[in-house]
Amino acid sequence: MPFPEKNVVISGEVKYYASQADSGNMHKRGFCLNCGSQLFAWFGHMPGVLGIKAGTLDDASNYVPTMDFHIGSAAPWDFMNPELPSDSDDAQPFASADRLQRPTPAFAVG
Repeated sequence: MPFPEKNVVISGEVKYYASQADSGNMHKRGFCLNCGSQLFAWFGHMPGVLGIKAGTLDDASNYVPTMDFHIGSAAPWDFMNPELPSDSDDAQPFASADRLQRPTPAFAVG
């Protein structure tokens, strides 16, 4: 789930790993030191945006999908809602940080 990075406060210790995507962009992912779960990611082609893993939220029901992205690498069984906009080119930004409107409270790790 993409959020403007400026609206997210991270507390607690996080282990970061950087990797290069197939597109050539650098990605940096943050993991919980206690359980090893991936919590969030920064993507080189989306400056100012923090991707938070929906499964890490206490209650993800406040959010509904507004787009499908990275559909070029989706599994054949994955449902893509035809009513949502999609972006099949992982190398191109689909939304700038300024277009993401919903703020999020602090994100506590651990």
